[in-house]
Amino acid sequence: VHLWRFSGGYPALMDCMNKLKNNKEYLEFRKERSQMLLSRRNQMLLEFSFWNEPQPRAGPNIYELRTYKLKPGTMIEWGNNWARAIKYRQENQEAVGGFFSQIGELYVVHHLWAYKDLQSREETRNAAWRKRGWDENVYYTVPLVRHMESRIMILIPLKISPLQ
Repeated sequence: VHLWRFSGGYPALMDCMNKLKNNKEYLEFRKERSQMLLSRRNQMLLEFSFWNEPQPRAGPNIYELRTYKLKPGTMIEWGNNWARAIKYRQENQEAVGGFFSQIGELYVVHHLWAYKDLQSREETRNAAWRKRGWDENVYYTVPLVRHMESRIMILIPLKISPLQ
């Protein structure tokens, strides 16, 4: 999983893509990489406005990428519920980012969470259930979901990434 952030929106993305088309080192890398890949999937994502900006954090951390494939037509309802629910998951600063698809498979939501280790993940998630109101948000969002996936990743950030 590679997450790339483009400040400046679509014009910045297109500028980057145009520069890469003329970069011989990159083109050679793509050629080599293509022989190692069995499959590849790309998505263009936008951040939810209610989610906080990714903050620099001390590491090492493990990261959980939770992916929710929603029923078509339910993104607004999902967003409205999560705008309320995110306050229950801010206490330990585990919320890294919340994104939804714009290009690629649509009605896909990704939540990225950071934890010190798997034990702190379990404790943090259990603590959310003890907060009044969390269960109600889960109750309203679960029927919107067609498929869920959780991946634990050891993040290898670039030097410029705030997620060290």
